[in-house]
Amino acid sequence: MDLLLRGKVAVISGASQGLGRATAHLLAQEGARVALLSRSREKLEDARRDILAQTGQEDDAVQIHPLDVRDKAAVEQAIQTIRAHFGGIDILLANAGGPPAGTFETITDEQYEDAFQTLFMGTVRLIRAVLPSMRTRGGGRIGIITSQSVKAPMPGLLLSNAIRAGVTGLARTLANEVAKDGILINCFAPGRVDTERTRTLDAGIAEREGLSVEAVKARMSGEIPLGRYGTPEEFARVAAFYLSFANTYVTGQTILIDGGKVGTLW
Repeated sequence: MDLLLRGKVAVISGASQGLGRATAHLLAQEGARVALLSRSREKLEDARRDILAQTGQEDDAVQIHPLDVRDKAAVEQAIQTIRAHFGGIDILLANAGGPPAGTFETITDEQYEDAFQTLFMGTVRLIRAVLPSMRTRGGGRIGIITSQSVKAPMPGLLLSNAIRAGVTGLARTLANEVAKDGILINCFAPGRVDTERTRTLDAGIAEREGLSVEAVKARMSGEIPLGRYGTPEEFARVAAFYLSFANTYVTGQTILIDGGKVGTLW
């Protein structure tokens, strides 16, 4: 299938590692020009080198922009620079690192505020910045990485459960508002995918319960119908389709990418 991505311009936040990096790589492989956003310049440079080496893209087809999505001015400046360099923006994948684990009794006001600014307002700022270009170009695709917790809240992850549910409500509402502009918005809800974030969560569970990380991973894998963790590349293949212009009729949805773990009907 041709994903109709050749020559399109994609902005990916949280692109220096994990799910964001894997999706950026696949979009570039399919011919999109990509702008990578993340806080770590070193990791972004590594991602850029890897994408260029493996996709054969020209040097100027992959940009990097070190920034923190909590910084409104930095987000706006980066999007302006990307738009000027590439001539416009067609695709946005909004992604940010998950907040710390914790329960209601342990999470501080500062942690709530940081999670809200990163996950919710960071997404708002990115979308707000790219919409004008998408409208000018006659349409666009927006994806937001959330979590399986928006379908089934996960114990010990109160911040993620709460804030990401709000992001889902934002996306569902906005999808209807911008449909007339040819802009499609979907959320991607990963389950246990083998990323640095998942390994950190597993290590935390292992420490609290006095288990080995291997034992935690085996237990978690046993709860997944497919019997294993997913890979970032498997996630990216799903995300790439919904972010592509081969997708012309799916919007306002939350797509679970969890190996069948969450047993919801909707």
